[in-house]
Amino acid sequence: MREVSRRGILGLGVGAAASLAVAGCSSGSGSGTPKPARTTQAKPIGDGSTSQGEKRPEAPKPERLEPGQKPPQFVVFSWDGAGEVGNGLFPRFRKLARDHDASMTFFLSGIYCLPESKKSLYRPPNNPVGASDIGYLTDEHIKETLRNVREAWLEGHEIGTHFNGHFCSGSGSVENWTPAQWKSEIDQAVSFVTEWRTNTRFTDVEPLPFDYHKELIGGRTPCLKGQTNLLPTARELGWRYDASSPGGLQVWPSKKQGVWDFPLQQIPFPGHSFEVLSMDYNILANQSQNSTKAPPANYPGWRKQATDAYIAGFNRAYETNRAPFFIGNHFEQWNGGIYMDAVEEALKHMADEKRKDVRLVSFKQLTDWLDAQDPAVLAELRGFGVGQAWSANNG
Repeated sequence: MREVSRRGILGLGVGAAASLAVAGCSSGSGSGTPKPARTTQAKPIGDGSTSQGEKRPEAPKPERLEPGQKPPQFVVFSWDGAGEVGNGLFPRFRKLARDHDASMTFFLSGIYCLPESKKSLYRPPNNPVGASDIGYLTDEHIKETLRNVREAWLEGHEIGTHFNGHFCSGSGSVENWTPAQWKSEIDQAVSFVTEWRTNTRFTDVEPLPFDYHKELIGGRTPCLKGQTNLLPTARELGWRYDASSPGGLQVWPSKKQGVWDFPLQQIPFPGHSFEVLSMDYNILANQSQNSTKAPPANYPGWRKQATDAYIAGFNRAYETNRAPFFIGNHFEQWNGGIYMDAVEEALKHMADEKRKDVRLVSFKQLTDWLDAQDPAVLAELRGFGVGQAWSANNG
């Protein structure tokens, strides 16, 4: 039997580990872990774009903290868009997760499952039919995206949503959408994921192995805009969290309108007196003024600065209040791919075996853990400020 992974455990440490299942492990060369068992009993849903019945690693049962007990350090790596466009980044980070027994959240853009020839099916609020600020994928890239999303879920990762057209400016910006318009956008995103076989006519791609109506419990809005009007719809749909807030602090999360609020966070930015948001693009914006192809001479220094920023944010939480740490990313080769290298090096640092109480989890796993806690214990944790040392005697 495989040894229980410390990062697969959401509970309390050594004493609780023996009774818990393994989570977030799976396939892949170099991981030493066999692929999840496939089953021939998968049952198609709808047109066969999705199915149910395939097995993946069991999620661990969250354990309650006792009053005054130090919490684990949770870290969530998440990916906006989650499309595979031939640069190999989706499989690269799936392998990294396998190698370190990590679970992640992939916020899939619905139109990444929709061929451009069918773009008239997309009716974005306050924008022309078929419009999209992120464009459409080629047929081959849609296939690769579907294959990677399928494997990611079977490996224990979460599939959320990044909605569809990624409108961040002008009158059509998501910032101006009403709750009803958010409902339309979500319904369309779900339909593109659950009806890709009808829309693409692909016969050489296996179905996504989950019921997306049940799998989808949270998302992140484009450019971190529009959360206020999204939340009533999210609550109505039964979503359990939203990761759209900008500029959060490294403190324990709370709920907004009954939904867990998981904001990207302000973290130390080495060499500067100000802090930076814990997302690759925001670091880029402060280094190259939004240029994604700046002079290569800058890359080594910027790569180290980005890596050090992530590690500084992690260390501040780990060594003090243990607030969950959230990092947002994109599968992009901006500035020579330095941000992909930075997040990989930062993850390896956090996954160091000396830190037995670090949990690299998905937003869903974190939500499960929070929902299992005594509200009084969570209230005590929320009493610790940024960088305030954890103590069993104050809170």
